[in-house]
Amino acid sequence: MQTVETPQPLTVAITSRALFDLEDGHTLFEREGVQAYSSFQRSREDDVLAPGIAFPLVRKLLALNEGAPADAPRVEVILLSRNSADTGLRVFNSIQHHGLGITRATFTSGAPTWPYVKPFGAQLFLSANPESVRRALEHGVAAATILPAKAPAHRHDQLRIAFDGDAVIFGDEGERMSREAGLEAFSRHERERAHEPLSGGPFRGFLDALHRLQAAYPADETSPIRTALVTARSAPAHERVIRTLRDWDVRLDEALFLGGRAKGPFLDAFGADIFFDDTQHNIDSARLHVAAGHVPHGIANAD
Repeated sequence: MQTVETPQPLTVAITSRALFDLEDGHTLFEREGVQAYSSFQRSREDDVLAPGIAFPLVRKLLALNEGAPADAPRVEVILLSRNSADTGLRVFNSIQHHGLGITRATFTSGAPTWPYVKPFGAQLFLSANPESVRRALEHGVAAATILPAKAPAHRHDQLRIAFDGDAVIFGDEGERMSREAGLEAFSRHERERAHEPLSGGPFRGFLDALHRLQAAYPADETSPIRTALVTARSAPAHERVIRTLRDWDVRLDEALFLGGRAKGPFLDAFGADIFFDDTQHNIDSARLHVAAGHVPHGIANAD
């Protein structure tokens, strides 16, 4: 009898500060230390935490499990927290209050959380701690730094994720060429290599996993997932990108070749739940409109 393999779920690891608004407690921790923080959280463990910056993203991800068997979810979200299990009780109480299907968690009592990302099989790690994000990237996991904030207003039920190209989905060779030799040399380089696929960047694995999940739905407006490439590239450097995605057999619903225009207004028009970019000035533009994750990878982050 042939064994049917259960498809692996899309797995996202997220820290408690990205999921919930924990900034009052975090400020107290930085000012007065762990004991004051522990007392603060214990005294409020029955007070529900307000949604944080990544809460809408997580809710939409978990909603994709509707209709899936309980033992074979399409998506799994793992909570990683530097709280102790004792002070983390408030976090789990809030998860239950909000009806989030999160059952797996790690509480490290102040130790780094990133070492647990890979054992959980996560394809994406979101954290408010830049050092944890850098370490996860070094170990081959797509990761981004999320600046803690209150959850953005609900705009639509469809999950919308946007990506930068170079140094995020693709390697940073193009960005290196542009910085070192100038835009004209970069355009010539990309035109000459239009039929050569770009190398994969830190988010290629996550994009592949997201594509496999997306492929289970119709490729039309009824799909619960919509993706976009939002890149500073413009013609003629667009062709190599299109051919690379075709070579990878990966679907992106929208491609915006902005030629250096500020990305924020376009991400607002797309309605992104989250946007990933390696360049801080693009993150600053995006953050005015949508949740944004900084990917500290490539030449833009060499310093």
